[in-house]
Amino acid sequence: MTLLDVAQRAGVSVATASRVLNGGDRVPRPELQERVKAAADELGYTPNAQAQALAKSSTNVVGILVHDIEDPYFAAIANGVMRAADERGLLVMMASTFRDADREIAYLSSLRAQRARAAVMIGSRRTDAESLERTANEVETFLNSGAGLALVSQSGMPAHTIEPDNRSGAAELARSLVGLGWRKFAVLGGPEGLATARDRRDGFVDGLSEAGLEPVAVEAGEFTRDGGYAAAEVLLDRKVDLDCVFAVNDVMAVGAMSALRARGVDVPKDLGVAGFDDIATLRDVWPGLTTVRLPLEQMGRRALELAIEGGEATTETFKASVVLRESTARG
Repeated sequence: MTLLDVAQRAGVSVATASRVLNGGDRVPRPELQERVKAAADELGYTPNAQAQALAKSSTNVVGILVHDIEDPYFAAIANGVMRAADERGLLVMMASTFRDADREIAYLSSLRAQRARAAVMIGSRRTDAESLERTANEVETFLNSGAGLALVSQSGMPAHTIEPDNRSGAAELARSLVGLGWRKFAVLGGPEGLATARDRRDGFVDGLSEAGLEPVAVEAGEFTRDGGYAAAEVLLDRKVDLDCVFAVNDVMAVGAMSALRARGVDVPKDLGVAGFDDIATLRDVWPGLTTVRLPLEQMGRRALELAIEGGEATTETFKASVVLRESTARG
């Protein structure tokens, strides 16, 4: 009998079964302890002495794995994790995965080998089934070691998850822009392989459809400032008849505004522009960018709390809110 057999019989995660049978600094609820112990007795499972010793020897290290630390969106969430860790006297190790699944898996494995107490993975969800499966397997192994884990914007994994309400936020933005009088929209949709970009694009399209509208163009591009710049240039070169551009994140929107300015297009007189995230650097952008605000630092703080608390995997959704600024002002 294995620990996985016990967990399945008890109806709990492998991490919870490990904490009950092997020990550790996070104790599951009494009713879960009873279920796990009963399942172990029924199956004749004997805890591994080495696993028990390891479960009680985790360090005070917390790992942060972030897709791109240069992106202000990820940096703001990581900052929330780091502040929450500092308040608890925990040491933070951070690595940038550059959106590479193999690198992400290798870093998580390294943290496990170093007996990290917990980890927070911050990234845009991918849609590639093969890499998702390999990541899920490493997540299971990491939790089975007795460490805690939480993910931000990466649902579908067997761990605590912080999920921004991307689709609803984008739909509300579309409704707000239509209410201002904009009608002919282009969407800078980001990479198709990122579920976060897809959810925001689809949510915006849903919001337009409620008003009987649809985008006149959807242009894919990298989830970066340069990606937004290049996508906007494509729209201009094609001479698409539009009056407002929605980019699925703020850095793409800022890149698009730069491209428009370089071509002599006035924002918002000639063309409105909107983004998503409300990153801090927007304070220095003119005209002020209309966007969708997410509580990024709070998301990071809560992710660290969940990773440290452990227990059964949960998903918490953080609501988004529309912020209207000068980049979409009419008249």
